[in-house]
Amino acid sequence: MSQQRRTSPRRRRLRRWAFLLLALVAAGTLAGLLTPQRQTAVAQESGTQRQGEQIYLNTCLTCHGAQLEGVEGRGPSLVGAGEAKVYFQVSTGRMPLARQQAQGQRKPVEFSDDEIRALMAYVDSFGGGGAKMPEERGEALRGNVARGGELFRLNCAACHNFTGRGGALTSGKYAPSLDPANEEQIYTAMLTGPSNMPVFGDRQLSPEEKRDIIAYVESVQHESNNYGGHPLGSLGPVSEGAVAWVVGIVALVLLTLWIGARA
Repeated sequence: MSQQRRTSPRRRRLRRWAFLLLALVAAGTLAGLLTPQRQTAVAQESGTQRQGEQIYLNTCLTCHGAQLEGVEGRGPSLVGAGEAKVYFQVSTGRMPLARQQAQGQRKPVEFSDDEIRALMAYVDSFGGGGAKMPEERGEALRGNVARGGELFRLNCAACHNFTGRGGALTSGKYAPSLDPANEEQIYTAMLTGPSNMPVFGDRQLSPEEKRDIIAYVESVQHESNNYGGHPLGSLGPVSEGAVAWVVGIVALVLLTLWIGARA
């Protein structure tokens, strides 16, 4: 009886050690299964950043500096710029800049989608505190057209006019036409405020309101209805009224001169 009492605690200790050993083996096996996937993801991310670094060194270094610190008189710092700003500028062909001017102009894109993503990842690695890309893509970024029209007239029409065809601003700058812009470009433009455009953060326009504006712009881009009169390039009622007024005044002056000449 005393022998059983002496061996019983020993068996309990052995059982504890056996359970601990099994737990360690299970944890090691699980870690072994998960670690290769994590290492693969890290390797892919590093490879993407290396590709982005090479693109940056080849096309952006001269204006933005070796450490993205910017070069005076050529280009601003990109530290903390964020991926949304890079996407808008590069996907619209505005960057790399063709020449120093008041405002970068849209031109054919020089990079593929994968190269743009790689450049975004590299710039974002330098203090990525800037605006992020939306999770949605394409038509998933479209909201309510009617509500978007109201928001567009309140926040955007003063520069882009009612139909999004753009117009002249001050100091040689202009609000570009929104016709060639896709959903992601419109969204990232509102997030980053390129050129004279204000930044519409989520406090100014919620993500849902941004999607509503995108829906309105996309609907206007594909609008084919003509409700009468000459559209004059769909410049909007103010511009079209101004053209009509100028033409009318010129016609009255010419008529007056003709009557005077006959008299």
